[in-house]
Amino acid sequence: MKLWEGRFTGASAKGADDFNQSLSFDYKLYWHDILASIAHAKMLGETQIIPKDEADRIGDTLINMLADIEKGNLQLDGAEDIHTFVENELVRRIGAVGKKLHTARSRNDQVATDLRLYCKDSIVSLCGLLRTLINTLLDIANNNVQFIMPGYTHLQKAQPVSVAQYINAYSEMFLRDLERFTDCYKRTDVMPLGSGALAGTDFPIDRRLTASLLSFSEISQNSIDAVSDRDFVAEYIFCCATVMMHLSRFSEDLILFSSDEFRFIEIADSYATGSSIMPQKKNPDIPELVRGKTGRVYGSLTAILTVLKGIPLSYDKDLQEDKEALFNAEDTVRACLTIFNELLQNISFDTKRMRAAASSGFTTATDIADYLVEKGLPFRDAHALTGQIVRYCIENGKKLETLELPVYQSFSSLFDEEILQRVRVGKSVEARKVIGGSARSAVRENIRSITRRLNRMFKDE
Repeated sequence: MKLWEGRFTGASAKGADDFNQSLSFDYKLYWHDILASIAHAKMLGETQIIPKDEADRIGDTLINMLADIEKGNLQLDGAEDIHTFVENELVRRIGAVGKKLHTARSRNDQVATDLRLYCKDSIVSLCGLLRTLINTLLDIANNNVQFIMPGYTHLQKAQPVSVAQYINAYSEMFLRDLERFTDCYKRTDVMPLGSGALAGTDFPIDRRLTASLLSFSEISQNSIDAVSDRDFVAEYIFCCATVMMHLSRFSEDLILFSSDEFRFIEIADSYATGSSIMPQKKNPDIPELVRGKTGRVYGSLTAILTVLKGIPLSYDKDLQEDKEALFNAEDTVRACLTIFNELLQNISFDTKRMRAAASSGFTTATDIADYLVEKGLPFRDAHALTGQIVRYCIENGKKLETLELPVYQSFSSLFDEEILQRVRVGKSVEARKVIGGSARSAVRENIRSITRRLNRMFKDE
């Protein structure tokens, strides 16, 4: 039975029913729909809007229904949506008493409440996966503080950096993702139940009681807005999209660094694939898939923003399109975070090759310029002079680390023996002791800082 068919004289067309239905995807909300219905029924009984014994009977029956679904004894089918399914099954089990559940409630505020409950739980779950990933990165960083690799800008060698510093950069990104989800949770943690279809209700409901039963921190303040607000869905998907963007950047690095041209990292055979025709191939399919799946989540974000951009107040059926975008983004991010964490636990670094790469490409040229500045030369002049030295090396097949002092002094009398040490990659890395720098002391402090901030986010556990 449809919840709205009383006004109609004829049956709806099968094609219209098929097009209109959402149970095929909103079944995911069954737990939260039943949970919200139990709280609503309890509130109806406590406020004596319906007899308390009937409210208790509704609540007990809903609990039994949830248990049957969890055990696989109750199949989610045969209804327009999950909300209709739950109510129809309730009525089937206890008759007319079940029809009282929808007192002082519209499907509009019901759906909005279910979706917020779902998003809250999903945020907690995804934050847990991000936490696990960051802890994996912290372990990798702790084990690689002493190793050096080339840092890049424009995909050109720039300056030598610590391997751990490079890993920490991604930890910082994922920490920001955690912060974004935490902020999103605050705006999601607002209960719309009690808003009715859009105008509220004339029943003497107790919204604070319902909010307390459902662990909502806030109650919506405008019923017109509450039933049509999906900002929290858009924000949730944006958070997912940003996670995927960071995973995609990391994937790109792993793909490049595992190539024969770099050979900085090795992905374990158990997380790589081969070629059907070329026997020698070892393909980084997992990071490539993560990079590719990023587009799916971007598509979900574009979809929800497009849905929301033109609908008039208040509720419109367009909003049914929020769920598939949300569920697709969630499923993709969950799968990618899980497999990416496993992947990172099964990579190894060729630290000798990384250091050798850091020693080529004139990565310590900036150290020469900085040295000349310390000797009193204006930076722009120091920059130009260092560029001439690099040009000399290119034309003569030399390296900055192997140039002899007389060669340096032929460019400027400011050079002394110290420059021969300053151009070494190890010295260059250790010279940058500033907060966030490449020196081992700075990198270890960055690791401690990441750990502190991560623990602070989960301090209430």
